[in-house]
Amino acid sequence: MHHHPENDPKYLGLNVNKGVTQPPSINPYLNLRQKHRRKEYSVSEFAEGILAGNITMLSQAVTLVESSRPEHQETAQAIIEKCLPYSGESIRVGITGVPGAGKSTSIDAFGMHLLEKGHKLAVLAIDPSSERTKGSILGDKTRMEKLSVQQNAFIRPSPSAGSLGGVARKTRETIILCEAAGFDYIFVETVGVGQSETAVHSMVDFFLLIQLAGTGDELQGIKRGIMEMADGIVINKADGDNIEKAKMAQRHFANALHLFPLADSGWTPEVLTYSGYYSLGIAEVWDMIHRYVEFVKQNGFFDRKRNEQSKYWMYETINERLRNDFYQNAEIEKLMSQLETEVLSARKSSFVAAKEALDKYFLSKK
Repeated sequence: MHHHPENDPKYLGLNVNKGVTQPPSINPYLNLRQKHRRKEYSVSEFAEGILAGNITMLSQAVTLVESSRPEHQETAQAIIEKCLPYSGESIRVGITGVPGAGKSTSIDAFGMHLLEKGHKLAVLAIDPSSERTKGSILGDKTRMEKLSVQQNAFIRPSPSAGSLGGVARKTRETIILCEAAGFDYIFVETVGVGQSETAVHSMVDFFLLIQLAGTGDELQGIKRGIMEMADGIVINKADGDNIEKAKMAQRHFANALHLFPLADSGWTPEVLTYSGYYSLGIAEVWDMIHRYVEFVKQNGFFDRKRNEQSKYWMYETINERLRNDFYQNAEIEKLMSQLETEVLSARKSSFVAAKEALDKYFLSKK
């Protein structure tokens, strides 16, 4: 061992330990961990697990749905097919709102209300920007503080599938799996970027718009299209000094809604106030949603809308597959940059260039 000068008698009272021999750098638990690799399930095992309400298997199946690998997609579609007869038995609610409207707090409060009544809730998200930011909504799992620790809640961030169509289709398929697993309420949250509301609208029964009261010009910031989609508008943060403002905003929205033609459902959208943070007025929001569902089930609109949505997603999926097949074709990839240059330098018209690209594509398919 090294001699430590500080252990010399003249430095009495100062002691230095000898130290320990260096432990081996191999983690003794490594081999154990290897053995616990994720088990590969068959399609039937997946379906049985999901129908039995096994959340781990549901999560793994959703991961397959979100994967872009062809073999994963094949398995995912087979699982969906087996689960389809057991799906559809839920109320699907789309939730959107301006950033800062307190969506996460509200979803937390709305969700807890359902769980207390003995329901099971899945919260899914559609965020077309998640490809750029690689999961910008991942933080929502932590923002929904109460829900995220509940056994009967399944929270899933947005699949980063790139195009909005891809993200939306995968979310639509995830709804089927969640319903088969016994979730009787599904929330689909949109991050509110452009077209994502339309995508959410095409897969839910009730579309809820969360608003904030405050400045009096709330109506300015809302795109008309979203107002037309909403089956109910709820004004958050109706608490403390804000109650008067919330009531005023409620009147503004109610007046604005009268200017729109009656929706196909025959339902007149309602405007309510509540506080997500203090969980005030939450039961009233649910009363409204249940009144709506009862109303559209009685007049036949509920089933008609769901059938329309199924047809829409069939065509959307065909369009998406065709588009991907075209752009991922190696010959087309090479040709496109050349055609682009010719169009930009006005040597070719857009239409001639498009025709050339398609002709080449159809030829390659023969």
